[in-house]
Amino acid sequence: MNYLMRRLATFPLVLLGVSILVFVAIRMVPGDSITAMLGTEAGLLTPAQRDSLAAYFGIDQPWFIQYWRWIGGILHGNLGISVTYGRAVLDVILERFPLTLELAVLSMIIALAVGMPAGIFAATHNEKLSDLGVRIVAMIGQSTPSFVLGLLIIYTLSAGFGVLPAMGEFAPLWQDPLRNLSQMVLPAITLGFAFAASVTRISRSAMLDVLSDDYVRTARSKGASARSVIWRHALPNALIPVVTLSGIEFGYLLGGAVIVEQIYALPGLGRMVLDAIQQRDYALVQGSVLFIAFNFMIVNLLVDLAYVALDPRIRLGEP
Repeated sequence: MNYLMRRLATFPLVLLGVSILVFVAIRMVPGDSITAMLGTEAGLLTPAQRDSLAAYFGIDQPWFIQYWRWIGGILHGNLGISVTYGRAVLDVILERFPLTLELAVLSMIIALAVGMPAGIFAATHNEKLSDLGVRIVAMIGQSTPSFVLGLLIIYTLSAGFGVLPAMGEFAPLWQDPLRNLSQMVLPAITLGFAFAASVTRISRSAMLDVLSDDYVRTARSKGASARSVIWRHALPNALIPVVTLSGIEFGYLLGGAVIVEQIYALPGLGRMVLDAIQQRDYALVQGSVLFIAFNFMIVNLLVDLAYVALDPRIRLGEP
């Protein structure tokens, strides 16, 4: 409990640091909200018109004042108003986040369902032809960018079968499950393929290390079956590196897989942040990055707690 409280106490400090970084970074991008909205016509504005628009977008004050106002709003539960959508930033984020969360969960399920068995199979057939085949496929998966795989999937479906992935208006899972899954399965496979390759390699390496430990040899000498040795004795300890990798990757996916969302025209969090940066929607970019950072910290905390569940020898917060 003490460890949990200490970790939670660091959240505000981390979010403060993230808020400063994103606030400064987005304002260092050339241009501003006025130029992004009007384009070349921004040069035709009179000084009075530009000042009026600057006050409307909230960029008429020095950076310190702008930051202080933004932080003050956050302390009252207000992330600001998106100039692109004309709505509260938090409402826009929560509207897009379920899609990104579903995509991350589906990608994680695919990656673990494929990667873990493949890694265990390769470890138990070490240095055999089947092990080499698994490692080659895993290397190809890690080396292939997600946008290449996504484009190949779309091309294969369109040229080979005369169909395209289901796009258009997104259907939430709770409204139309079949249409939702038809829209999400290909993006999830695209993201899950590279992740599955990473899981395969790390689970193979972890299993090889664990299978050479003394307690595994002891279990074998006592007559334990090969299945029991692998799944009951070796696997729980081999899962720790996999859980670490999964936590990092899941946090990244919650940030929004921008390229995949763009390829499959999914209105997720990553695509929204990209559009907000292009539109210089400062409030939306700042609020989204802060929201993503908070989710990432929650995932990392859950990963640390999972260590204890997997290996009782681990004691968090103790030297």
